[in-house]
Amino acid sequence: MLHTVLRRRAGGESVEQIQPDLIIPTGKRKGQNPSVASIYRALAEHATREAYPEAVEQAHADFTASRGSAEVRPKAAST
Repeated sequence: MLHTVLRRRAGGESVEQIQPDLIIPTGKRKGQNPSVASIYRALAEHATREAYPEAVEQAHADFTASRGSAEVRPKAAST
């Protein structure tokens, strides 16, 4: 969906014009249109990723490292 929004925005359309043509493909709201606010949020996240790619890569690396080093301990049985 983001690709569609970016392409149509580049063509001069507003988010409000694009929104009725978008359909959510999966999840609880499958088959419905995303809200205008959701589209603007996705555009803002995309702009952040484009502006700071090294920060996004570092955040992903930190997350992966924290997930890999976290110990999983079973809960102690109470007697």
